[in-house]
Amino acid sequence: MPIEEFIDSSKAILGDVRHRAIYHHTEGVWLVQRIFGVTLDVPKGNRIVKVPTRLIAERHIQEDLGWLPSPADYIKGMPVESWMSGSKRKQVPLSTLLLNQPGAANA
Repeated sequence: MPIEEFIDSSKAILGDVRHRAIYHHTEGVWLVQRIFGVTLDVPKGNRIVKVPTRLIAERHIQEDLGWLPSPADYIKGMPVESWMSGSKRKQVPLSTLLLNQPGAANA
């Protein structure tokens, strides 16, 4: 099912259980609704049933984890690194970025 594939697509980013921190939470459910719409038409026998996308996403997450966490549940255990505050930020002139593009002429 496309919704379940989307939720699990984070495996392409990280190949262990931490991939679930990307979409397996309440914000992920909201994203599913934004991307797939409020309901999904599901064939049932000779008719089409409108199933709430939130229900599909919530069920998937609860089957995987046993509950529906929030993003904060994942983040609260994450150590704060210095780079997260922008301390390693540096300004790069736009002209530098434009000149370093593949195929750009060197001036």
